[in-house]
Amino acid sequence: MSKFYKKNKNLVRPLMVTLGILLIPIFGNLFTEGWTWGPLDFLIMGVLIYTTGVLVELANKKIKETNYKLAAIGGIILMLILIWIELATDAVSRFLTIY
Repeated sequence: MSKFYKKNKNLVRPLMVTLGILLIPIFGNLFTEGWTWGPLDFLIMGVLIYTTGVLVELANKKIKETNYKLAAIGGIILMLILIWIELATDAVSRFLTIY
């Protein structure tokens, strides 16, 4: 294992997971009709997934109590899901235009 990885594993691990997750839409773009992600979509989701990973690593490292750690990680993942839903469906914006 390299020195860089040992020193920065809390930043490298989320990067590797992010790249692995982004392989799914890359293959979707290549092999499936109707899956149309542009470069900006990949950038936004990459930043969102990477930030979530870094926050999970930070919570895992800094919070000692197991219940608080699970609550924090659950909250972080819930925020990822809510932001993802908003970006995918534009639901909040449509709701606000109704009222």
